[in-house]
Amino acid sequence: MRVLVTNGYWLSLDPKQERQSKPYPPLATLIACAILMEQGHEVEFFDSTFECNEKSLIARFQHKPDVVLIYDDGFNYLTKMCLTNMRHRVFSLLAAAHEMGVATLVASSDASDHTEAYLQAGATAVFFGEADETLREWASLEEQSRFSGALPGMAMLIRGSVVRGTPRAVMTNLDALPDAAWKLLDVGPYKQAWSHHGGLSLNMATTRGCPFKCNWCAKPLYGNRYQVRSAARVAAELELMHSLFDMRHIWFCDDIFGLKPGWVESFRNEMALRKLFIPYKIQSRADLVLRDTTCEDLAKSGCEEVWMGAESGSDAILMAMDKGITVAQIHRAVKLLYDMGIKPCLFLQFGYPGEGLPQIRETISMVRELMPHDIGVSVSYPLPGTLFFERVKDQLKSKRNWENSDDLAMMYEGSYPASFYRQLHRYVHRDFRSRQQRKAVKKGNGIFKNASHALRSAAYRMLARVNYVFLSTTDGRL
Repeated sequence: MRVLVTNGYWLSLDPKQERQSKPYPPLATLIACAILMEQGHEVEFFDSTFECNEKSLIARFQHKPDVVLIYDDGFNYLTKMCLTNMRHRVFSLLAAAHEMGVATLVASSDASDHTEAYLQAGATAVFFGEADETLREWASLEEQSRFSGALPGMAMLIRGSVVRGTPRAVMTNLDALPDAAWKLLDVGPYKQAWSHHGGLSLNMATTRGCPFKCNWCAKPLYGNRYQVRSAARVAAELELMHSLFDMRHIWFCDDIFGLKPGWVESFRNEMALRKLFIPYKIQSRADLVLRDTTCEDLAKSGCEEVWMGAESGSDAILMAMDKGITVAQIHRAVKLLYDMGIKPCLFLQFGYPGEGLPQIRETISMVRELMPHDIGVSVSYPLPGTLFFERVKDQLKSKRNWENSDDLAMMYEGSYPASFYRQLHRYVHRDFRSRQQRKAVKKGNGIFKNASHALRSAAYRMLARVNYVFLSTTDGRL
């Protein structure tokens, strides 16, 4: 079988991410390629990430592959957000393939949530949920059986009605999956993009799922569970990647990294056996950072940056989110990470129901007091399958997804209008960056390392004035 495999994320449709120039390859897509190749199928991988439009991909349809597989990277939060710019592009691909008589399969978070819409747009079938085993079983079928009925984890449109197979059980043995088909990746465009940041960073997943129950967090693919690859398999794949690409950094894109006790220590030992030391960043939680020797093990194994979902500086809002952490834990975790030489970074979320100006001020005060290495600011985003979505779905109108990652639209009735939260987003970022710069000047870091005390003092006063002028033009209530 000849399969044209592609992904549904186009950097040109997401200007904010294009400006940041920190793209990652579609990891889950490359794993899908490896599954197909493992069974002896002929695979052509078309990476949409850097394409300006769909013309080059549609031209491939004319070669009449047996099937086109659009398989999104479910490990990347940008695809979990289900951006409408990307959805519309995929719909145009499905329509073109349908018109040319080419069969199409789709696997993504958005297709799992909106299966019928993708089938009506022209998809021959949709794989919903975790799709690896569904793909493996489907690819093992004889040609005449591939679209004769819906397998577990697969949906089709038959005589105008959606026919769904039963949900497929989640995988428990992740080591049974092949390594991603890294040899198919043209790494050149990624190296060029990352050259602005000191060297190539690639992505790797060591786990699937998240056992925590934050009520705004959607998990349409990997669910509310936690499965772990062995440290030996992860280290071996990193060794292969390093030999192919000589990358300088790894983003472990797990929802929660290193939750299994002893895993990080085992990983450090496996990397030492291979004489590899690759700096990396992860996503975690404040309570996990504080657990036992976790922070020490992270530091020794090469972790240089930890992003934590702090979300709010208000315990009342954290409790409403079912976050399972406290503001005090966030404070302790940031301090501990700094003490261990790891850069703490915080995700912040504004606009959750019940949040007013007092809670917003608490969050801003927390950031000012802690001064983490970096912050990411967003507004609450209702996605299907979450308790949060169920609470606000009656307030949702026609717009239910952002067009791109910088949209920041409030899609339900928040305490304040969307314009307030866009202004708040700018306010918090500018305030944080200004304070970072003033802190660097005061300590004599960066370009002021060898500057005189008088020059540093003058620069500090100038930055303070610039910050005052900007903040005085924003909403005075803050």
